[in-house]
Amino acid sequence: NLRTLTSPPHCSGCFMLGQRLSALTKRGYSVSLHLACQKHTPLTYFFRTTSRLFSNTTTIMANKGGRVMPKGEKIGLEQLFDTESSTYTYLLWDQVSKDAILVDPVDTMVDRDLSAVEEKGLNVVFGVNTHAHADHITGTGILKQRVDGLKSVIAKDSTAQADLHLEPGDRIVFGSRFIQARATPGHTAGCLSYVSDDESFVLTGDALLIQGCGRTDFQGGSAETLYDSVHSQLFTLPDDCVVYPAHDYKERTSSTILKEKTTNPRLTKTKAEFVELMANLNLDYPKKIDEAVPANLKCGIQD
Repeated sequence: NLRTLTSPPHCSGCFMLGQRLSALTKRGYSVSLHLACQKHTPLTYFFRTTSRLFSNTTTIMANKGGRVMPKGEKIGLEQLFDTESSTYTYLLWDQVSKDAILVDPVDTMVDRDLSAVEEKGLNVVFGVNTHAHADHITGTGILKQRVDGLKSVIAKDSTAQADLHLEPGDRIVFGSRFIQARATPGHTAGCLSYVSDDESFVLTGDALLIQGCGRTDFQGGSAETLYDSVHSQLFTLPDDCVVYPAHDYKERTSSTILKEKTTNPRLTKTKAEFVELMANLNLDYPKKIDEAVPANLKCGIQD
């Protein structure tokens, strides 16, 4: 007879939880407590204040413990597309715990994203950006308003406001899975790419696109830096690693590291050729840059 209980989110529930545990143990149940009061940290404080209510049959556990992850178990992934800005948002989740993150959400598509979260029964814990975008406003600010406890995440070098700022090598953990940040500046000075824990895929933001790359003529961009970033941080990943970009304008959804490092028409050039090409693209000024960048530096919240 194993019964698992979780504490109410506020410390006022501690005593009530203790009474429930005591009643169960007196009835012969063996009770395993997985979650302690969120206010009383460290956990030992909660245990001390309620231990007098537990019988000798009660087992206290500080967390859910480990598990055996089957070989080949993948991070859950859904790719969502915004037609207006041609932006891909990525919903990633742990298949067991159902903890999830949203990467590069768009403000106008938050309802769609949260519907996908609800349909899958997920618990979204982070709203993550690869960089401060110039073509759309991030949805992280709205997500923070709509999802209790959700935290925003972006690179420290982006200079944008967020709950958590990443440096190269940092990991974003959700459940028992994670993605790891790699610095890929060049499109902007604060770009990160996110590599899955098994290196089966990488979210490249605007650094590496399908058969292309992000522009380098604003927001601290540098063609030299972008070339070095892609070749040192992305093209060194396994050949079969799937490339998921932040944008595509030709209805393509993914590529691979092998395909991009052997056929990408820009990044297979020499560095000098690449720099010259990028300097002569003569691209139009992004339509939303004057609105999007200031908002995105404040987690997508506009004045």
